[in-house]
Amino acid sequence: MADRITIQDIADALGISRNTVSKAINNTGILADATREKVLKKAAEMGYKQFSYFTAADLDKRELFVPDSSKKGEIVLLTTVFWGKTYFISSIIDVFQKELSRLGYSLVMHRIQDHEIDNLKLPDSLDPKKIAGIICFEMFHHSYCQMICGLDLPVLFVDAPAGCVDSPLKADRLFPDNQSDICAFVAEMVRRNKKKIGFVGEYLHCQSFFERYAGYRSAMLLSGLPVTEEYCILGNKKGVKNPGSSDYQEYLTEQLLHMNSLPEVFICANDFVAVDFMQVLKKAGITVPRDVYLCGFDDSSESRMITPTLTTIHIYSETMGLTAVHLLTSRIKDPSIKFRTVHTQTGLIYRESTKDSPS
Repeated sequence: MADRITIQDIADALGISRNTVSKAINNTGILADATREKVLKKAAEMGYKQFSYFTAADLDKRELFVPDSSKKGEIVLLTTVFWGKTYFISSIIDVFQKELSRLGYSLVMHRIQDHEIDNLKLPDSLDPKKIAGIICFEMFHHSYCQMICGLDLPVLFVDAPAGCVDSPLKADRLFPDNQSDICAFVAEMVRRNKKKIGFVGEYLHCQSFFERYAGYRSAMLLSGLPVTEEYCILGNKKGVKNPGSSDYQEYLTEQLLHMNSLPEVFICANDFVAVDFMQVLKKAGITVPRDVYLCGFDDSSESRMITPTLTTIHIYSETMGLTAVHLLTSRIKDPSIKFRTVHTQTGLIYRESTKDSPS
């Protein structure tokens, strides 16, 4: 039996210090994002503590990922939004498309329009007979998602509508781990004697936002801290079908004015929420991090470009992309397997919005 892999083994393999490896694996201290990613990938490759996320090296060993030159049909990607190349979802799709191509599938993208959602219909250019499987990004209209699930095709949702209690989606679902690092962040704030913590984000916008809010409440409970409802901003501007950034900032401003006092820390549902909220705080004369700490989620490019840089929770795009391929192609191979919900590892990154200075 092979010897158990240690932190020192990983450090030796990468030619870096044991302390650096420990920081990356345990999400402690300040570490460059690229270094953290490199260490976690090597740890998974070497089998350290049986890391529960996929790497390219792991997946290449599986029969599922043997290159295949034969054509196996179309994988259709459905979404309701446009996203730039800097958005983390773009990185997930890049990995997803590359792996699908190796397996002999083609990827076709379609943006679903409002009238198609209202009428519960697919784009006219889509022919279900040619579709091998469907992957959905940013698809949060429950009735439309139910319609997709009724096509009798393999379907994977990357994130999903919130609140599907009465009629759960009959499909596989993939999420980042939306709770563990929020719990770790709250514990660190308590260690720093920051105990008044709030949450900002439209918690029913999607399942990930809901899970992050639930993670915040769980973390407060586990830390023995009360949840002050006044510190939680959970909605969006009413009367607007698709509220944009200016609408949301207007809503945040109204909610902020209703607070009798500020918490010491706000956890935001994602980085874009945090960026909007930081602008609102600035206009109100409230400075981050002097007056209040801020934490986002996703580790978007904006989180590193804004001043101050944003403490956030990193999503490993390669892991998400490769896991998506595994879930969808295995469902195509065997449609009878039970539906699966998978969460992939994340990583907490401290930056200037919590008075940290990343190297």
